[in-house]
Amino acid sequence: WTHDIQIDQEAGAGYICGEFVPNGGAHTGRDWGKFDIEKEVIGLCPTECMKMDGGKLKIDNRECTRCMHCINSMPRALHIGGDGHGSMLVGAKGPILDGAQMGSLLFPFVKVHVHYRAVKELVEGVWDWWMEGGKNREGIGELVKRQELQTLLEVTNIKAVDQHVQEPRDNPYIFWKEEEVEGGWTRDINEFRKDHQG
Repeated sequence: WTHDIQIDQEAGAGYICGEFVPNGGAHTGRDWGKFDIEKEVIGLCPTECMKMDGGKLKIDNRECTRCMHCINSMPRALHIGGDGHGSMLVGAKGPILDGAQMGSLLFPFVKVHVHYRAVKELVEGVWDWWMEGGKNREGIGELVKRQELQTLLEVTNIKAVDQHVQEPRDNPYIFWKEEEVEGGWTRDINEFRKDHQG
C-alpha cells in the first residue's frame, strides 16, 4: 500500500485491556501472559517508528518499512492504507538445486485492476526471457541469480527503483552503459576532471 497505516484507537485499547486476542489468536493455548504493546509491538518495530502518546498509538509512516508485524499483531486495530496495490515478486523457490530462495521484487505498487494488460505483458516477457536463457531444470530465480536482476529489468523495460536493492553495498562495482554516461566513453577526461575536482 502507499498511504498511511490506518489506526483504530478503540480497537487498540481493546488489545491493551485484553478484550481482543493478539496475533489473530495464533498463540492461543500458550500462557504468554497479558498483552504488552510496548514489548510485543512497539519494541519489535524494526525502524522504531511507533510509540504510545497519551494512551494513543502513534506511527511515523515516513519511517515505516511495511514489515506488517504490527498489523499481524493487532489486526482489528491496524489496517493497511486505503490505496492498495499489488507487488510482483519473481524467483522464489524451494530447495531443489541451489537451496531455498526468496523472491526478488520486480514490480512494486502496481494497480492490478487498472494495469491488468501491462501485468500480463510483463509476465509473458519474463517467460520468454526464461525460455530463451534458462538452463535445464533452472527456474527464474536461478536465472536471475546467474544473469543478475539488472538483466531482467532490461528485458522487462522496468526502471530500477530503491525497492530492487536487496543488499546495499554488497558489490562495489557498478557497470554503466555508454548511453547512460553523459558524454559517453569518448569525452575528454581532463575536461571532465576540471569540472569535478573534489
